[in-house]
Parts: sequence; structure tokens; C-alpha cells
Amino acid sequence: MSLNSKQRAYLRGQAQHMDTIFQIGKSGVTEETAQAIKTALMARELIKCRVLDTCPNTSKEAANLLCQMIGCDSVQVIGSKFVLFLKKDKDSQYDI
Repeated sequence: MSLNSKQRAYLRGQAQHMDTIFQIGKSGVTEETAQAIKTALMARELIKCRVLDTCPNTSKEAANLLCQMIGCDSVQVIGSKFVLFLKKDKDSQYDI
């Protein structure tokens, strides 16, 4: 599913007050990281992640890699943080 600009703007607003729940460090984006993030996305739908200075990837690269591995959408990338979205099939709390 690809998000349009209105959907992206809505989700950015929802993510604004969220805490970062994942940090990607010196090992970069691994299968284990992707699996953990996918599990969190299936539970929460919208999560905020952060790339540490020691990470070999930029935040944009990490977000794009995770989107390819998981099949989620990148909502926003700002500085070292990025927001990912994966809509639930049933009982989604986001009406988009």
C-alpha cells in the first residue's frame, strides 16, 4: 500500500508525540531488527525509530531497507529519526 500526501500528513501528526521505540546501532539493519520492528508494527501500526551515530546506514537508507524487508510504508524521515506504518487487515485504529 502506498500512502498519498494527505494520509502521510495525517500519520505524521499522529506520530509527532510518540516516543522512539527502536534504535538501530552499529550492526545496522539486520534480519533480527526487521523482524522485531515488524512485530511492533503489527501490534501498533505506527512506530518511530532512531538511527544512532554508530550505524553504517543513514536514517533514510535504514527506513527504505526496512520498508523493502517488511513491506511497510515510510511516513517521515527527519534527522536521525523515521516513522514507519503498516496497516492492520482488521481493526485498524487509523482510518486511511
